[in-house]
Amino acid sequence: MTDELLTLATEFRHEVERVRGSRFLTTVAPVSTPADAEAFVARIRDEFSDATHNCWAWRVGRAGEVFRSSDDGEPGGSAGRPILQQLEGRRLTNVAAVVTRWFGGTKLGVGGLMRAYGGATGKTLDRAPLRRIVVTRRVEIEHPYECSGALAGLYAARGLEPASSAYGASVTVVLDVPERDLAGFLQEVADRTAGRAETRV
Repeated sequence: MTDELLTLATEFRHEVERVRGSRFLTTVAPVSTPADAEAFVARIRDEFSDATHNCWAWRVGRAGEVFRSSDDGEPGGSAGRPILQQLEGRRLTNVAAVVTRWFGGTKLGVGGLMRAYGGATGKTLDRAPLRRIVVTRRVEIEHPYECSGALAGLYAARGLEPASSAYGASVTVVLDVPERDLAGFLQEVADRTAGRAETRV
Protein backbone atom coordinates (compact mmCIF):
# COMPACT_ATOMS: atom_id res chain seq x y z
CA MET A 1 0.00 0.00 0.00
CA THR A 2 1.14 3.51 -0.70
CA ASP A 3 -0.14 6.92 0.41
CA GLU A 4 0.62 8.45 -2.98
CA LEU A 5 -0.33 7.18 -6.44
CA LEU A 6 1.19 8.07 -9.79
CA THR A 7 -1.05 8.35 -12.84
CA LEU A 8 -1.37 10.33 -16.07
CA ALA A 9 -2.42 13.97 -16.01
CA THR A 10 -4.15 13.73 -19.39
CA GLU A 11 -4.50 11.60 -22.50
CA PHE A 12 -1.33 11.57 -24.58
CA ARG A 13 -0.20 10.12 -27.93
CA HIS A 14 3.21 9.49 -29.47
CA GLU A 15 4.45 7.66 -32.57
CA VAL A 16 7.96 6.19 -32.56
CA GLU A 17 10.21 5.77 -35.59
CA ARG A 18 9.16 2.92 -37.85
CA VAL A 19 10.45 -0.51 -36.93
CA ARG A 20 11.38 -2.36 -40.15
CA GLY A 21 8.54 -0.65 -41.97
CA SER A 22 5.86 -1.07 -39.29
CA ARG A 23 4.26 1.97 -37.64
CA PHE A 24 3.71 1.95 -33.87
CA LEU A 25 1.46 4.65 -32.41
CA THR A 26 0.84 4.65 -28.64
CA THR A 27 -2.12 6.33 -26.93
CA VAL A 28 -2.21 6.46 -23.12
CA ALA A 29 -4.95 7.85 -20.89
CA PRO A 30 -5.97 8.17 -17.24
CA VAL A 31 -8.87 5.85 -16.31
CA SER A 32 -10.68 5.28 -13.01
CA THR A 33 -12.31 1.86 -13.41
CA PRO A 34 -12.03 -1.28 -15.56
CA ALA A 35 -15.14 -0.08 -17.44
CA ASP A 36 -13.37 3.23 -18.23
CA ALA A 37 -10.34 1.32 -19.47
CA GLU A 38 -12.42 -0.98 -21.70
CA ALA A 39 -14.27 2.03 -23.15
CA PHE A 40 -10.95 3.76 -23.90
CA VAL A 41 -9.61 0.65 -25.67
CA ALA A 42 -12.83 0.36 -27.71
CA ARG A 43 -12.61 4.03 -28.71
CA ILE A 44 -9.01 3.70 -29.94
CA ARG A 45 -9.86 0.47 -31.78
CA ASP A 46 -12.70 2.30 -33.58
CA GLU A 47 -10.48 5.30 -34.36
CA PHE A 48 -7.80 3.07 -35.90
CA SER A 49 -9.97 0.34 -37.40
CA ASP A 50 -7.61 0.30 -40.42
CA ALA A 51 -4.66 -0.82 -38.25
CA THR A 52 -3.29 -4.36 -38.26
CA HIS A 53 -3.36 -4.61 -34.44
CA ASN A 54 -4.51 -2.54 -31.46
CA CYS A 55 -2.69 -4.17 -28.52
CA TRP A 56 -3.35 -2.87 -25.04
CA ALA A 57 -2.93 -3.05 -21.28
CA TRP A 58 -4.39 -1.25 -18.29
CA ARG A 59 -3.98 -1.07 -14.50
CA VAL A 60 -6.41 0.37 -11.96
CA GLY A 61 -6.71 0.37 -8.17
CA ARG A 62 -4.70 1.51 -5.19
CA ALA A 63 -1.64 -0.52 -6.19
CA GLY A 64 -2.64 -1.30 -9.78
CA GLU A 65 -3.93 -4.63 -8.49
CA VAL A 66 -6.62 -4.88 -11.20
CA PHE A 67 -5.07 -5.26 -14.65
CA ARG A 68 -5.56 -6.79 -18.07
CA SER A 69 -3.69 -6.94 -21.36
CA SER A 70 -4.27 -8.18 -24.89
CA ASP A 71 -2.02 -9.19 -27.80
CA ASP A 72 -4.91 -8.56 -30.25
CA GLY A 73 -3.77 -11.27 -32.66
CA GLU A 74 -0.01 -10.87 -32.25
CA PRO A 75 1.86 -13.98 -30.99
CA GLY A 76 1.04 -14.78 -27.33
CA GLY A 77 2.94 -12.61 -24.85
CA SER A 78 4.57 -10.47 -27.52
CA ALA A 79 2.53 -7.27 -27.14
CA GLY A 80 0.08 -6.92 -24.23
CA ARG A 81 2.50 -8.13 -21.58
CA PRO A 82 5.38 -5.81 -22.61
CA ILE A 83 2.93 -2.87 -22.57
CA LEU A 84 1.72 -3.86 -19.09
CA GLN A 85 5.31 -4.24 -17.87
CA GLN A 86 6.00 -0.61 -18.81
CA LEU A 87 3.04 0.52 -16.68
CA GLU A 88 4.14 -1.71 -13.80
CA GLY A 89 7.79 -0.66 -14.05
CA ARG A 90 6.81 2.99 -13.66
CA ARG A 91 4.39 2.11 -10.83
CA LEU A 92 1.55 3.82 -12.69
CA THR A 93 -2.05 3.08 -11.81
CA ASN A 94 -5.45 4.18 -13.15
CA VAL A 95 -3.91 4.22 -16.62
CA ALA A 96 -4.58 2.48 -19.96
CA ALA A 97 -2.32 2.16 -22.99
CA VAL A 98 -3.06 1.07 -26.57
CA VAL A 99 -0.27 0.51 -29.08
CA THR A 100 -1.60 0.60 -32.63
CA ARG A 101 0.46 -1.18 -35.30
CA TRP A 102 0.29 -0.92 -39.05
CA PHE A 103 2.23 -3.86 -40.48
CA GLY A 104 5.09 -2.75 -42.71
CA GLY A 105 5.74 -6.00 -44.58
CA THR A 106 8.57 -7.48 -42.48
CA LYS A 107 7.87 -9.90 -39.63
CA LEU A 108 9.66 -8.94 -36.41
CA GLY A 109 9.55 -12.25 -34.51
CA VAL A 110 8.38 -12.55 -30.90
CA GLY A 111 11.50 -10.90 -29.43
CA GLY A 112 11.33 -8.05 -31.93
CA LEU A 113 7.63 -7.52 -31.21
CA MET A 114 8.24 -7.47 -27.45
CA ARG A 115 10.93 -4.82 -27.89
CA ALA A 116 8.79 -2.80 -30.31
CA TYR A 117 5.61 -2.78 -28.20
CA GLY A 118 7.43 -2.28 -24.91
CA GLY A 119 9.69 0.37 -26.41
CA ALA A 120 6.82 2.30 -28.01
CA THR A 121 4.97 2.35 -24.68
CA GLY A 122 8.06 3.35 -22.71
CA LYS A 123 8.96 6.22 -25.05
CA THR A 124 5.39 7.52 -24.86
CA LEU A 125 5.31 7.37 -21.05
CA ASP A 126 8.67 9.16 -20.93
CA ARG A 127 6.97 12.13 -22.61
CA ALA A 128 3.48 11.94 -21.09
CA PRO A 129 2.52 14.38 -18.30
CA LEU A 130 2.16 12.59 -14.97
CA ARG A 131 0.44 13.61 -11.74
CA ARG A 132 0.55 12.40 -8.17
CA ILE A 133 -2.60 11.61 -6.23
CA VAL A 134 -2.50 11.78 -2.44
CA VAL A 135 -4.53 8.93 -0.95
CA THR A 136 -7.01 10.21 1.65
CA ARG A 137 -9.36 8.67 4.20
CA ARG A 138 -12.78 10.15 4.95
CA VAL A 139 -13.12 11.06 8.63
CA GLU A 140 -16.34 12.03 10.42
CA ILE A 141 -15.90 14.03 13.63
CA GLU A 142 -18.77 14.64 16.05
CA HIS A 143 -18.07 17.10 18.85
CA PRO A 144 -19.70 19.57 21.27
CA TYR A 145 -20.15 23.15 20.03
CA GLU A 146 -17.55 24.49 22.48
CA CYS A 147 -14.82 22.46 20.70
CA SER A 148 -15.50 24.14 17.34
CA GLY A 149 -12.85 26.85 17.67
CA ALA A 150 -10.07 24.46 18.66
CA LEU A 151 -10.88 22.09 15.80
CA ALA A 152 -11.27 24.88 13.22
CA GLY A 153 -7.72 25.95 14.14
CA LEU A 154 -6.51 22.37 13.65
CA TYR A 155 -8.14 22.07 10.22
CA ALA A 156 -6.64 25.40 9.13
CA ALA A 157 -3.17 24.45 10.39
CA ARG A 158 -3.28 21.22 8.37
CA GLY A 159 -4.81 22.82 5.27
CA LEU A 160 -7.99 20.72 5.50
CA GLU A 161 -11.34 21.92 4.16
CA PRO A 162 -14.44 20.19 5.59
CA ALA A 163 -16.40 18.33 2.90
CA SER A 164 -19.59 18.89 4.89
CA SER A 165 -20.77 20.19 8.27
CA ALA A 166 -24.01 19.47 10.13
CA TYR A 167 -25.30 21.27 13.21
CA GLY A 168 -27.72 19.51 15.56
CA ALA A 169 -27.37 18.63 19.23
CA SER A 170 -23.65 18.52 18.40
CA VAL A 171 -21.49 19.43 15.41
CA THR A 172 -20.62 16.78 12.80
CA VAL A 173 -17.84 17.57 10.33
CA VAL A 174 -16.64 15.35 7.46
CA LEU A 175 -13.09 15.76 6.11
CA ASP A 176 -10.75 13.95 3.70
CA VAL A 177 -7.45 13.49 5.52
CA PRO A 178 -4.23 12.32 3.80
CA GLU A 179 -3.66 8.73 4.88
CA ARG A 180 -0.06 9.41 5.89
CA ASP A 181 -1.27 12.09 8.35
CA LEU A 182 -4.25 10.17 9.72
CA ALA A 183 -2.84 8.85 13.01
CA GLY A 184 -1.36 12.22 14.00
CA PHE A 185 -4.54 14.04 13.02
CA LEU A 186 -6.78 11.77 15.11
CA GLN A 187 -4.45 12.19 18.09
CA GLU A 188 -4.60 15.99 17.75
CA VAL A 189 -8.41 15.91 17.58
CA ALA A 190 -8.45 13.92 20.84
CA ASP A 191 -5.92 16.28 22.47
CA ARG A 192 -7.66 19.50 21.42
CA THR A 193 -11.10 18.30 22.58
CA ALA A 194 -9.91 16.51 25.73
CA GLY A 195 -11.33 13.32 24.30
CA ARG A 196 -14.83 14.74 23.83
CA ALA A 197 -14.89 14.31 20.03
CA GLU A 198 -16.05 11.06 18.45
CA THR A 199 -14.21 10.13 15.27
CA ARG A 200 -15.21 7.59 12.62
CA VAL A 201 -12.87 6.70 9.73
